[in-house]
Amino acid sequence: MTPNITPAGTPEPDEKVSAWSLIKPYWVSEEWKVAWGLLLAIVAINLTNVWLSVKFNTWNGEFYNALQAKNVHEFPHLMAVFSVIVFAMIILFVYGRYLRQMLGFRWRQWLTNRYLEEWLGDGAFYRIERDRLADNPDQRISDDLQSFATSSLSLSLDLLSTVVTLISFVTILWGLAGAVTLSLGGMPIVIPGYMVWVAALYALGGSFLIHKLGHPLVSITYQQQKVEADFRFGLIRVRENAEQIAFYDGEATERGNAHTVFQRIRDNWWRVMKYTKRLSFVLSFYGQIAIIFPLVVASPRYFAGAFTFGVLMQIQGAFGTVSDSFSWFINSYGSLVDWRATVNRLREFKRVVHASHLKESVSPATVHGGINLHYVDADRLSTGGLKLALPNGEALSQIRDIAIQPGSRWLVRGPSGSGKSTLMRALAGLWPFGDGSIDAPVNARMMFIPQQSYMPIGTLKAALTYPSPAETYNDDECREALRICRLEEYVDRLEESAHWARVMSPGEQQRLAGARVLLHKPDYLFLDEATSALDAANEASLYHLFTERLPKAAIVSVAHSESLAAFHEETLEVERSGEPVAA
Repeated sequence: MTPNITPAGTPEPDEKVSAWSLIKPYWVSEEWKVAWGLLLAIVAINLTNVWLSVKFNTWNGEFYNALQAKNVHEFPHLMAVFSVIVFAMIILFVYGRYLRQMLGFRWRQWLTNRYLEEWLGDGAFYRIERDRLADNPDQRISDDLQSFATSSLSLSLDLLSTVVTLISFVTILWGLAGAVTLSLGGMPIVIPGYMVWVAALYALGGSFLIHKLGHPLVSITYQQQKVEADFRFGLIRVRENAEQIAFYDGEATERGNAHTVFQRIRDNWWRVMKYTKRLSFVLSFYGQIAIIFPLVVASPRYFAGAFTFGVLMQIQGAFGTVSDSFSWFINSYGSLVDWRATVNRLREFKRVVHASHLKESVSPATVHGGINLHYVDADRLSTGGLKLALPNGEALSQIRDIAIQPGSRWLVRGPSGSGKSTLMRALAGLWPFGDGSIDAPVNARMMFIPQQSYMPIGTLKAALTYPSPAETYNDDECREALRICRLEEYVDRLEESAHWARVMSPGEQQRLAGARVLLHKPDYLFLDEATSALDAANEASLYHLFTERLPKAAIVSVAHSESLAAFHEETLEVERSGEPVAA
């Protein structure tokens, strides 16, 4: 837990994070066979579509030449060829897009599971908030991972298909259109493959209208946005209540909750894929509409007899394809910008999740070795040379050496801002700033109750048993815990779902936290102003319950109330930036 600080006070990256390091893991993961199988299928479909496009361009020439020659015998055959080519192109386009969506979502699902494990594992979620290492980690997991997976796949596959298409059709267009001769100042200027150059210029003008495309997808993806927002809200709840969850050691429960909500996203995404597939069938027909511009440009040479009507039709098709290919970078510019921004956010997030250092600068005069928490084979919790500091290295308080025996009762007192709550964080292993050591029994069950306990959204029973799953305790145990903590009005509401932090008053929430303690029966109980919202009678009642029902548990209370002194035998005075005062 020793901080790693550069002289300039900025974090040293534990590893260099490149765009490739974000892309590579999925393709070499346990899903690599499925991933590469889908990718190869999509590439094969794309290349087959390019080949069919070349065949369709050749068919255009043959078809219109037959019309010009009034060759009635070739007409039925050419129509049959047309039907086969167009039907195959539509089927391949639709299922190519469908498989791309499938692969994109599988990639995103894999990334989400991995990032959730890293964010909610080893206290990274709390450290990021405590040290302010990154903003909006919930957005990076929810939005940025979705954008990264889909954009990376889309941009790379589209670029591959575009390059193959451009090479194929530039060759066709260059050969079919030939050269044009212009007169400039009485001097003839020959422009070979002039239609290729016109297509390139035309692409610049056509790209202006790109932003109008895709509007029908808004209504189709509305529901997806809703479930995405639900998922993001759940992650924000974790971020906003990072300390309370960390005190309860509730990472495993939060992972389970997040996976449950993400399942709804997955179920809805399959519906989005189905709707998009239907829409793609319709849009594919509109994609066959001919563009008049190449006919206008090529018509002078056609009327001059340079090529047949069939060749003119081939030029029209090739021109449209080449123009679209030339437009790839312009059409994809917004996606490329978004993709790069997403990569930068994920690179930063990846770095801070794995960082073992602190963000803030530390003055050389106040550098501490870090607070070391050791789990040892002992029957008591003890501290040695414990000094608390602020993140910037400024000394906060010095704690005298203590030994907390099972069944003992400790009252921690001191003025506001002296470091009492910080001491609780240090004992929980959440505060590395400072110096000294803490030895905790390796098998002891510890429970930390902050002033405002975390209240998960869901059933009252799940809120009561947190961080354990609701099924850990039977209903009778839960009702009894609520009853003896003077929450009789909630006894019959165990299966009711609500936002309990908004339903219950602060005093009721603190009594519910007391009921949690009675259910979990910890060996060490740390209460940080955990009864501050209670009246004297309810506060005394709760401490009597702890004393009677947890006789072997060590209880450490941070409190300002003088009335609580009667429930504690030992007192630890904490003062800001000074020597400890012995009780």
